[in-house]
Amino acid sequence: MATAISATDVKALRDRTGAGMMDCKAALTESGGDMEEAITILRKKGMAQVAKKAGRAMKEGLVGVLLNADATTGVIAEVNCESDFVARTTDFTTLVETVTSDLLGAAGDIDALIAPEGAIGQKAAAAIAKLGENMAVSRAARFAGVGLVGSYLHMGGKIGVLVELAGVPASARQSDAVQTLVRELAMQIAAASPSFATRQEVPADVIEKEKAVYRGQMENSGKPANVIDKIVEGKLGSFYQQAVLPEQASIRDPKTTVAQVIAEAAKTIGGTVTVSRFARFKVGEGA
Repeated sequence: MATAISATDVKALRDRTGAGMMDCKAALTESGGDMEEAITILRKKGMAQVAKKAGRAMKEGLVGVLLNADATTGVIAEVNCESDFVARTTDFTTLVETVTSDLLGAAGDIDALIAPEGAIGQKAAAAIAKLGENMAVSRAARFAGVGLVGSYLHMGGKIGVLVELAGVPASARQSDAVQTLVRELAMQIAAASPSFATRQEVPADVIEKEKAVYRGQMENSGKPANVIDKIVEGKLGSFYQQAVLPEQASIRDPKTTVAQVIAEAAKTIGGTVTVSRFARFKVGEGA
């Protein structure tokens, strides 16, 4: 009769070795529940080295992006390690490619999938023994079901962008105008780091905080309240120009807003084109 392996035993083995939950369960099953023998099994497989790496800072790594064939679904993931040397190895770049490929085809909650005990997170844990550094999938996002998805990698994967456009006619998705717009928007996001796709997305508490800062700056100015209100609104407009993608100045032509770039491209593309959402990952920010 097979020995029943409890979740408590699996967790205890994981705490002692740092190996993945499924690997720990398999080792305990193979050892008939003997904890020390299970540790030996993991050591032979090179998995028990993980614990020695736990807790070490992971500020390096790469961002990976991947789209499906018709660019209606896209994923982005940040995979972290300890050194840029390891981040540039073939083994690590292969790991990043595996993570994005798995995310693109997987169903279920993204955060659960990339957690250390998740199906995708375990692949990063398994690579620790081979590459000799602590590593993990720190964050990921998947866009699907709204429109056309585009991507961009900057600085060899140190910054990655996923951007989704709504309103692009199916007949125009492969056109040069659409591809140029998608790339330009993704590069804009990478370079200018907006926080929101629309002004409506800015949380009310963020707006109130900004207003409070501006009012504080005017506190001892002696200006009438109505004048201060106008100044505050003006400064808030400047905030939107920095934080909201369509209101930013285009990196290609600072005299033109991103909204104008989109509107001009839409004349060729047809339809009303908007940015529905985007994600910008910079290595180290999610670690």
